[in-house]
Amino acid sequence: MKNRIALSPRSRRVALILMDVDGVLTDGRIRYPDSGGEIKTFDARDGAGLVLARRAGLRTGLISGRGGPAVRRRAQELGLSEIHLKVKDKLAAYLRILKADGLEDAQVCYIGDDFVDLPVLARAGLSVAVADAHPEVLRRVDFVTAAPGGRGAVREVIDAILQAQGRWDEVVGWFADRTAARRPPS
Repeated sequence: MKNRIALSPRSRRVALILMDVDGVLTDGRIRYPDSGGEIKTFDARDGAGLVLARRAGLRTGLISGRGGPAVRRRAQELGLSEIHLKVKDKLAAYLRILKADGLEDAQVCYIGDDFVDLPVLARAGLSVAVADAHPEVLRRVDFVTAAPGGRGAVREVIDAILQAQGRWDEVVGWFADRTAARRPPS
């Protein structure tokens, strides 16, 4: 799928990254063990990217039609600033977030994968779909990741936003400078 825009120009204004959960932060599969509840699998790279985004000053959050203890726990572990679960109307939740945070559409990146995400994707300044999103969603977004949902797609978007905002060398430096200091002289 070709991207209709370069990610860079729209990424420069992004202050908040919002996303769906099932199919974006997870691969979309839901398992129900005999003991009850449900099991979701999250990609550690996406988690690391969300921590980097927060450390770089970007806000992050979820808007999901589903929920559950696993999603809430993961969101809290990652320090997400917006956690909206079991939402019936994603656009209404999105508009409430913008109003509460004093943000404009242009300052938001939204990552989705299915029809229920289309109203928010249509409003967000940077609309992104994961590689394995529904074909109709892929046709309607600004950018499509190379990675599928639950397999590093969120990290891919965060890395691209940080690069576009000119923060990449700073972010890499948080870690590279530490390793250089430990390396023995040659």
